[in-house]
Amino acid sequence: MLDVLRSAYPSSDRSKNSGFVWSPSVGPEELQQGLGVSVKVTVISDHVREPLTFTCDGSSMVDLLIYQTLCYANEDLDHIDVDHYLLKVCGQKVVEKLTAAILDLVELYCSTFNANFHTTVQSNRHTAPTQEAGLVTNVLSFSVYAAHQCVFSLCCISQGLKYNSLSHNAPTLFPFLFFYAPYILLYPPLPPPPPRVCFPVQINQLPRETQLTVTLYASALPPPGGAEEKGSKQRRSIDSLGWVTMPLFNFRHILTCGRKLLGLWPSTPGSNARSSSPNFSQPDSVILQVTGLVSLTRTLYFSSLAPLCLSRLTPEDKRLLWEKRSFCQSESGALPLVLASAPRWEWACLSDIYALLRQWACLNHHDALGLLHATFPDQELRRTAVQWMDSISDPELLDFLPQLVQALKYECYLDSPLVRFLLRRAIGDMRIAHYLFWLLKDTLQDSQFSGRYQHLLAGLLCCVGRGLREEFDRQCWLVTILAKVAQSVRDASPSSRQAILREGLEEVKQFFSVSSSCRLPLNPGMLVKAINIQSCSYFNSNAVPLKLSFQNLDPRGDNINVIFKSGDDLRQDMLTLQIIRIMNKIWIQEGLDMRMVIFRCFSTGRGRGMVEMIPQAETLRKIQGEHGVTGSFKDRPLADWLQKHNPTEDEYEKAVENFIYSCAGCCVATYILGICDRHNDNIMLKTSGHMFHIDFGKFLGHAQMFGNIKRDRAPFVFTSDMAYVINGGDKPSSRFHDFVDLCCEAYNLIRKHAHLFLNLLGLMLSCGIPELSDLDDLKYVYDALRPHESEADATMYFTRLIESSLGSVATKLNFFIHNLAQMKFASSEERPVLSFAPRVYTLKTDRLIRNLFVCRHIRTYSPSKGYAFVVKVEREGQQGSVLVQRSFEEFYELHSKLRLIFPSSKLPSSKHILCLSLCLSPPPPEICWGPVSGKVVGEVKLSISYKSDKLFIMVMHIRGLVSDGTDPDPYVKLYLLPDPQKTGKRKTKAARRTCNPTYNEMLVYDRIPRGDLQQRVIHLRVLGEGAFWENTLLGEAFIPLKTLTAGQCWADWHQLGTPSTDSTR
Repeated sequence: MLDVLRSAYPSSDRSKNSGFVWSPSVGPEELQQGLGVSVKVTVISDHVREPLTFTCDGSSMVDLLIYQTLCYANEDLDHIDVDHYLLKVCGQKVVEKLTAAILDLVELYCSTFNANFHTTVQSNRHTAPTQEAGLVTNVLSFSVYAAHQCVFSLCCISQGLKYNSLSHNAPTLFPFLFFYAPYILLYPPLPPPPPRVCFPVQINQLPRETQLTVTLYASALPPPGGAEEKGSKQRRSIDSLGWVTMPLFNFRHILTCGRKLLGLWPSTPGSNARSSSPNFSQPDSVILQVTGLVSLTRTLYFSSLAPLCLSRLTPEDKRLLWEKRSFCQSESGALPLVLASAPRWEWACLSDIYALLRQWACLNHHDALGLLHATFPDQELRRTAVQWMDSISDPELLDFLPQLVQALKYECYLDSPLVRFLLRRAIGDMRIAHYLFWLLKDTLQDSQFSGRYQHLLAGLLCCVGRGLREEFDRQCWLVTILAKVAQSVRDASPSSRQAILREGLEEVKQFFSVSSSCRLPLNPGMLVKAINIQSCSYFNSNAVPLKLSFQNLDPRGDNINVIFKSGDDLRQDMLTLQIIRIMNKIWIQEGLDMRMVIFRCFSTGRGRGMVEMIPQAETLRKIQGEHGVTGSFKDRPLADWLQKHNPTEDEYEKAVENFIYSCAGCCVATYILGICDRHNDNIMLKTSGHMFHIDFGKFLGHAQMFGNIKRDRAPFVFTSDMAYVINGGDKPSSRFHDFVDLCCEAYNLIRKHAHLFLNLLGLMLSCGIPELSDLDDLKYVYDALRPHESEADATMYFTRLIESSLGSVATKLNFFIHNLAQMKFASSEERPVLSFAPRVYTLKTDRLIRNLFVCRHIRTYSPSKGYAFVVKVEREGQQGSVLVQRSFEEFYELHSKLRLIFPSSKLPSSKHILCLSLCLSPPPPEICWGPVSGKVVGEVKLSISYKSDKLFIMVMHIRGLVSDGTDPDPYVKLYLLPDPQKTGKRKTKAARRTCNPTYNEMLVYDRIPRGDLQQRVIHLRVLGEGAFWENTLLGEAFIPLKTLTAGQCWADWHQLGTPSTDSTR
């Protein structure tokens, strides 16, 4: 380059080289325009001890530079002739190095961003030889060269490479590969040599899925020109500038070598999954330049390494599992634990591990999910897991689809068996394609993995065909319109919201004029053709969700009502409802229908989504509010409401049955998932008796706090008004025994599938839900399921939870406080109105009622068969009277609304209104739970089993105890006969004031030989606690054990005989 300049602009030719410093590279015209341009000059001479560096103007003469140099070197210039000195340009090597550095940097950027441009011809590039990784014993190392694009304010900040680590695509690092490098990285780059980081592991021991993580930290320097305060150095905080993770091997199994530019992701707390791609999507991201990764040798690695150890396994557990691995094959679910216990995963050991994988029985779909977690990055292992899941049915695949979409984050490469599996199944089923599309759309908000999901979404759209692509476009268009309408309604004042809503829905109406139909993202089976604007409204909550009514495309179908939310993150609700739906399927598969209300909730983007509306349902707040502001403290509201909507005896008994089952299912599901923030506005009841929960903003034990007090104090919501419906009154009955048995049975069935729910929640750790971010959240579910306990212990445990929840005053107090808050902030539109007379009546328009008489009753046939009262109404200022027809239900509704408006007034009780209907139908007969015949005074339910010389007797329930008018405080006392000394006495705690107690307590007898079991008899006595330790015998039973065999569980009801006249202590 310098030779070219010299030959083109010789110094002897003043027409081409005027002698200016800038003239060899800039012509005279450019030089005249470039006045004021400064040039940095360094002069090296024998007359000066150190190189002289100064800045001169671009138009300066060379003689001026010589003279300025001599002035620096000599104090007296009188005896020095300036013409004897020449300025020799020594920059040939400098220019060549600068040119090479610029070309090298351009080539680095081109290779990093896959640009279609290179500084050298492909054939002239140096290609390093390929070597098998198993033969390379060098350690892994790299150099940190520079940090580009640092913020200007950080130029005076000392930046440090705080730590580097090798991981296996999992949150937990290899302990022996953790490395601390306290190097200081400055900007501009450090002079050579740059700091080098070496990991103490050989290349032939690296798995193919190994990833390098680099985190850049910064510590602020003291302010310039000021003295640093004493002790501030110790208090100086160290902040993270960002991190980057890169795989050491690409998808061709080639080890990454040479120089790399790595864009750093900003450090955000609570992030579990880390993208394996550098951050080049954000233009202001810091770019770290590393060089000399390993060596310039390209290394081919043909095998892989397996997963990290599971966090719950101790070293002794791992050793024992690996030694006994051949005996674990009968338990298919033990494979993840066995693989995690492998002592070594070097390439030489992989043949044995893969042989074990081939010998293992095919895992079911639930167990195979566990092998797709971040803990297992091995490609062969993940390929086998996907192969095992290939036989899963489409409906079951839909249940696990959100977890499989999240598992894509843990794949080392985009082209993976899991990606191909999802695309193949999406092509074969439109429902899978539909939900996969919206799940991928939702994950595009994740900046770290948006690139991967964009590629997958593009692949899906290419596969599904033109018709489905157009359908997806219509759905996205509709969601965009609804989001804009919801936001405008939310931003409007309360008085103008309805008008804003009507105006915004006109755009939705125009949408359907262009598109004849559209499927809702909530469910591809919901095909709608128009919107009913008159039926749409909004809810007066913080997010102001919209209540939308769409016209069904099927003319024989009902309107489709949904809730559209904008401003709420529905991913947590979506996950909770998914888990409850899977629980319900497990119960049904086991022959236990818990009558659960299953509805869908789907997120269509961050902060917006749709929720399915359940018809003929009301919140507990409104039901309890019919009994006044203190209705949450009363026991009758739910029973009265169900009676009103189910007037006949058969309808009411069916509704109570539905209530018992659904309430038991809700108790189990909400306890296992730790559903919190439970108040009477997010628990609903259908007229058919089905109870269900909504709004899952708090789960996994993250309770709503009121200052330093937890609002959710009970294990789950089970109040006295719910028990009143179950018992048929305020005293325990045998139906309460059925409820407890249902809860315990449902709880034990879910416990058998604990690994499934832990896998499902574990795969969602990286989805960004704040309350599901680390292993502590999974530990909550693990502790709630208690997988290591026996069924008997779990039954006793859940029975105590039911007792604790039923006795909790905090739940009712929480309901009451919520009622007061809603009354304070309720709008005038929420004032109670009568369903049979919905408009508001006033004294001015309708006159005062002077007299009212119930004349007679008549039989009606429309809208259904029944009876109605003929009421004669006389008003002031009106001549004559008016006859109106009112049903008993309408009288009852009027009474409830009056009590709601006038909670402190002395109104007639509902018994006075009930007397009006005595002539219409007889009251339902009371259910008798007393003794059936003879001397039987009750029954006791026991669960008896014998195992390992131990006799286990669980006292479950007692029903139908006979009392003398006062309910006793019964408890059970056992003797194992023959026992003349009565040393084998066992007893339960006492129940309070009931003839139908529930215990679920285990009483154990040790050292009972099997040969003696046939001669033993259980003597059971039921006693009532009395004053001064005088206990009354209420009944007794003798139960021979001659038919009991080892390993058998004998659960049955046993009759209690007439007690003797004596009393015992």
